[in-house]
Amino acid sequence: MSTNFETDWTRQEFKAYLLSYAANANYFESEEEKELILEMVSSDVYKKVHRELANDNDYQSIQKILHNIEKYNYSKDELHHLVEDIENLFNSDGKYDLLEGNMLRALSKLIEG
Repeated sequence: MSTNFETDWTRQEFKAYLLSYAANANYFESEEEKELILEMVSSDVYKKVHRELANDNDYQSIQKILHNIEKYNYSKDELHHLVEDIENLFNSDGKYDLLEGNMLRALSKLIEG
């Protein structure tokens, strides 16, 4: 039985979704954050997942993130790199704020356990 949390994303699509979700921690995705995401994934991938993210609530987003981590059976090292990518994303605009710090802690706990 399929849930609306299952996706057919590639690893790159998942990464784009995760980073876009994180970038919106403070309800604003800066130009620097967008540019950093676009350095990691193609513009088409970014647009596709961004449209999906816009239609998801937090619960749906978290469930999709958990589903893809399990689906791709990421190693501990790969999970650590995902968290580092999120931290780099938050530092990209030079404005690491409280909401981003809270999101980093939450996603780190969610991703790395």
